[in-house]
Amino acid sequence: MSGFFITGTDTGVGKTFVTGVLMHALLKQGLSVAPMKPVAAGTIDTDGIALNEDVALLMALAGHPFPLHAVNPYCFRDAIAPHIAAAREGVEADIGVIQTAYLELRTRADVVLVEGAGGFLVPLSNSESMALIPQALLLPVILVVGMRLGCINHALLTVEAIGARGLKLAGWIANTPDQTMNAYAENLSTLQRLISAPLLGEIPYLGGQPLGSAIPAAAAGLNCATLNPTKE
Repeated sequence: MSGFFITGTDTGVGKTFVTGVLMHALLKQGLSVAPMKPVAAGTIDTDGIALNEDVALLMALAGHPFPLHAVNPYCFRDAIAPHIAAAREGVEADIGVIQTAYLELRTRADVVLVEGAGGFLVPLSNSESMALIPQALLLPVILVVGMRLGCINHALLTVEAIGARGLKLAGWIANTPDQTMNAYAENLSTLQRLISAPLLGEIPYLGGQPLGSAIPAAAAGLNCATLNPTKE
């Protein structure tokens, strides 16, 4: 196994942060790890280059100069739903382009962490959703559950959608993107009972901490041994 697709129960649940945490944990195991965000919407100006902020973060965390065209094949200017941003620019994401980029990264790293955009069924194009990416790349899925009100329903619907497409759920991570939720322990226990895939770890609310300390702190709470392809 040489990669994972990271999705979330919604937008804003911390997929990019968790992808960075997973990258840190796998790097600590001695693996080389390439980040990939096939489709990104919203850019910042970085040294005269229009770059997505999440992509910039993941490339910096990787500690290796992976080619931008492979890490982020599609980058759209407006920070809106990707298929709408693409339509505004007269572009439609091509899964073949994404496959080629992924295969290039596979030759450069032990593991490729592929982060989706938005939730699992956010449209990729007028006819396909983000779910097509792990299907086309034959990747198991890691689900980031945003621990806040409504997370049980969102998580179970996403788990059902992943299974309905014949994909393997490699595990899920409980991330608290906002202030600690009411009845956190009870919600976590319910999710553990209802999701058959393993809980890979919990990430508490780390708001206000710099990334340099927040990412290692979060990584320390994850069990990533099962994600190491050399141990299969």
